[in-house]
Amino acid sequence: MSDGYEPDPTKDHETVSIYPIDEDVKEDLLNSAREAVLNWSTRDGWPVGVMHAVVWAKGSFWMTAAAHRHRMAALRRDPRCSVVLTSTGTHLGPGKTITAKCRCVMHEDRETKDWFYHALAFRPEATEEQAAAFEKTLDSPLRVVMELVPEKWITFDGVKMGLATAGQLPDDQKGPMLSSDAVRLEKEKQTRGLS
Repeated sequence: MSDGYEPDPTKDHETVSIYPIDEDVKEDLLNSAREAVLNWSTRDGWPVGVMHAVVWAKGSFWMTAAAHRHRMAALRRDPRCSVVLTSTGTHLGPGKTITAKCRCVMHEDRETKDWFYHALAFRPEATEEQAAAFEKTLDSPLRVVMELVPEKWITFDGVKMGLATAGQLPDDQKGPMLSSDAVRLEKEKQTRGLS
């Protein structure tokens, strides 16, 4: 049975795992992003996410929130979470995304707070006065610093996909096809009569 579907990994827009972000671009994006989405699960199993200002340092994402926020209780109960960020708004331009499965570690010690508040406030785009005022505002007795330690990475480079679709991406710039495309995609195609 054929409905005109011709599988071709270079033209198949469902096959996206072969377009990972290169390691140098990944590191650049991690250091350039100023905001990221933090996702966690509520007690009744709902996934929830909010935007956070973020600092990438020491191999972890760093964010902060007040101790009484629902997300803090949820992350104390279950530290599994994820962080999602995009290249939109950075010098890298749109089309690149990073998702990291993480575990949250809470910090309330003075040394961590001092380091993190300074790192978060003193960004190149802020004036000295703005940064100093923001750093002072951050220093609240209710504030907790979250270290989000990555355990698994999921990346996507839409620019690579665009080049591949146009037949302009060399094979050595593609990544290995992951199980989501190599196994699950094929099963779904068979279920739908597309293979």
